[in-house]
Amino acid sequence: MSGLPVLIAGGGIGGLATAIGLAQKGIASLVLEKAPALGEIGAGIQLGPNAFHAFDYLGVGDTARAMAVYIDSLRLMDAMSGSEITRIPLGDDFRAHFGNPYAVIHRGDLHGVFLAACTEHPLVELRTNAEVMDYEQDGRSVTAILADGTRLQGRMLVGADGLWSNVRQKVVGDGAPRVSGHTTYRSVIPTEEMPEDLRWNAATLWAGPKCHIVHYPLKGWKLFNLVVTYHNDAPSPEAGVPVSHDEVRKGFEHVNATARQIIDRGQNWKRWVLCDREPVSNWIDGRVVLLGDAAHPMLQYFAQGACMAMEDAVALSAMMERHPDDIDAVLRNYQEARRLRTARVQLQSREIGLHVYHPAGAHAELRNAVMRAKSAEDWFEAVGWLYGSTGLEGAVSRETGARALTPA
Repeated sequence: MSGLPVLIAGGGIGGLATAIGLAQKGIASLVLEKAPALGEIGAGIQLGPNAFHAFDYLGVGDTARAMAVYIDSLRLMDAMSGSEITRIPLGDDFRAHFGNPYAVIHRGDLHGVFLAACTEHPLVELRTNAEVMDYEQDGRSVTAILADGTRLQGRMLVGADGLWSNVRQKVVGDGAPRVSGHTTYRSVIPTEEMPEDLRWNAATLWAGPKCHIVHYPLKGWKLFNLVVTYHNDAPSPEAGVPVSHDEVRKGFEHVNATARQIIDRGQNWKRWVLCDREPVSNWIDGRVVLLGDAAHPMLQYFAQGACMAMEDAVALSAMMERHPDDIDAVLRNYQEARRLRTARVQLQSREIGLHVYHPAGAHAELRNAVMRAKSAEDWFEAVGWLYGSTGLEGAVSRETGARALTPA
């Protein structure tokens, strides 16, 4: 059965990163995407150094670097007073410490990097209008069953089909995602529409009671990405719903005027209600395994969703190279490399939403005092577990006894 392709449910960033990672190891894959065309909706995303570690491993480092905007700092602002709380410099010292930069990129551009690499590689086949609804397996192969009844056989099935994964429902069976009650509104505006005194070369977070605002430049400084989030106890999931300016403003009437003017410049706002899931101990069912948001969907507060999916792709392709004739070993070692690290990011994403992004009163004062006391070196040390990893260290430690960078 080694001549069969690896089947990948989902043609998003995680699915395509997996396909090109496998292709570089000489392994053929068939990517099955439910949409009629391959593409990504949304706006900007942030790329920590661990994303660039993954790009390099997956062979798209130069292309990704050419698309990215390299920012000077991460800035945390108090949305009530308008004052700066702290700033993490991302210059030469940061790059030297982590071996790679921090950058921002349009989600469509990042998806396009992987799509171009997959389209050009003879070992990757891409198929649209192909939603994986179910699967069957016989111990030697797995058969993906599509929505139209088509049956496709592979040596393994990777469920990279996102938050609402059909594959996950058979592997884990945990029903609908957990609704966080946090509503995010997204906009992209031309740079000339951004207030001139806020055109900072930074990923900037304005943190306020039950709300926050994020902005940074995109597309070679042609655009600014705006993301504003309001903890309004929204009861049900939503994605990409067009909304009015008035709705967006409603959650930010209590913040500083400087922060509010950013919202006033937004255009064509769309609404998402944020969801995640509880970490689980098992992502495997025979020759089927989960990856990316299908395995470990997380809130946006660490800006690591896409990064974790790319790390997953690195780990899975590496395990396929190390154990080419033993799918059980591949999946077992992949899961052990990724499970605790991604669980940590899932859970800590919730916690920093509570303690960094949205506190009020004395809680916010404590945040400000603690974060202002940190030096650049303190920050580098604090995020070393996250940005210093390639996604492989957990597997290396289990196979060779080397030190892991997965959480202690």
